[in-house]
Amino acid sequence: MKPWLRQTALMLSISAILAGCGGGSSSSDSSNSSSDSNVTDEENDSNEGKPDFDSLVLPSSSFNLNPMLPPSNNFDLSRWYLGVPIDLDNNGKSDSIYEKELQNGYQVEDIFYTADDGGMVFKVGVNAPKTSTNTSYTRTELRGMLRAGDTSIKTQGVNKNNWVFSSAPSSAQAKAGGVDGVLNATLAVNHVTTAGDKYQIGRVIVGQIHANDDEPIRLYYRKLPNNSKGSIYFAHETRNGSEYWYEIIGSRSDSASNPSNGIELNEKFSYQIKVVGDKLTVTIVRLDKTYVSKTIDMHGSGYDDAEQYMYFKAGVYNQNNTSDDSDYVQATFYSLSTDHN
Repeated sequence: MKPWLRQTALMLSISAILAGCGGGSSSSDSSNSSSDSNVTDEENDSNEGKPDFDSLVLPSSSFNLNPMLPPSNNFDLSRWYLGVPIDLDNNGKSDSIYEKELQNGYQVEDIFYTADDGGMVFKVGVNAPKTSTNTSYTRTELRGMLRAGDTSIKTQGVNKNNWVFSSAPSSAQAKAGGVDGVLNATLAVNHVTTAGDKYQIGRVIVGQIHANDDEPIRLYYRKLPNNSKGSIYFAHETRNGSEYWYEIIGSRSDSASNPSNGIELNEKFSYQIKVVGDKLTVTIVRLDKTYVSKTIDMHGSGYDDAEQYMYFKAGVYNQNNTSDDSDYVQATFYSLSTDHN
C-alpha cells in the first residue's frame, strides 16, 4: 500500500442501504431487494477485494497537461471512442467518434475540449441527441475499445474489443481482449443540473462498466441545489433486472442534507473501479490523501456467462431529462487509464 493512503472504514449492509436511502425513485433509479440475487456487501482482506494501490492516482498530483493541445495530445485515447450529443449525419442519434479520429486531435467546442488547466472537459445539456431511441438521457462519454482502431474486430461480442470477468468460462476468457479490469480516473465535477423533477436534480454518472445489455456498475456524483457538497454512490444492476445501491460518500436521497464529508463542485478526486472475478471494488481518493472503498460480491448477478462481455465508460452521462434547455452537467478529467489481465 502506498504510504500516503489512510483508509476510512466503510461498512454498510445491503439491508441498511436499501432501508436508508430514502428519496424519490423512478424506473431507472430504484432500489430492489429481490431475493433472486446473490449480490452481497462485504469487507474482504484478500487482494481481490482491495483497491489496486499501485495504479491509484492522487488527485493532488501534477498531471503535466498542456492547455494548448487537444485532449488526445494529453491523454491516450487510442482505445476509446467518444459519444457526443450532436447529430451531424442526421440519423436521429448522437454521433460516435471512433478511435483513430478521436486520437487524431478531435475536439468540439463546448462539448469535448481542453480546459484552461489542460484537463479534458466533458459537457452535455439536458436536451440533445441520444445514443438510441431507448435511451432516456444525454451524454458525452467515452467507451472502451480494446481493438485500438482495428475495424476488422467487431465492436460488440466476446472478442478482442471487450473484456470478461475471470469467473467466466475459460473459453470466453481466451476469446476476450482482457480478463478482469481496473479503471482509474481523476476528475472534478464542475456543474450539475439544478432544476427538473426532484429525483433527477443534480445527478450525473461519471464512470461505468457496461455489459451486453446491463450495467454491473454505474458510479454517480450528486449535488442538490441547497447543498454546498455532493455525494458519491453506485448502482449494481443484475441481469434479472434487480438494482442494488451503495452509498460511499453522503446520501443519494432526493432530500439529503449537506454531507459533511462531501465533495464540492470543482474539487478534484480520484475514483477506481476494479473487478476481479465476481468481486467489484469501488474506491474514492480525496485531496487530503484519505480514501473510502467498497467491495461487493456479484456472484449470482449473471455476468459469469460465456456470452457476457464488458467495457468501461467514462465522462458525463446526464441523469436529468426534465430540466430546461440551459441546464447541463460538466466534468473535467485530469487522468484516465485502464488495465486488464
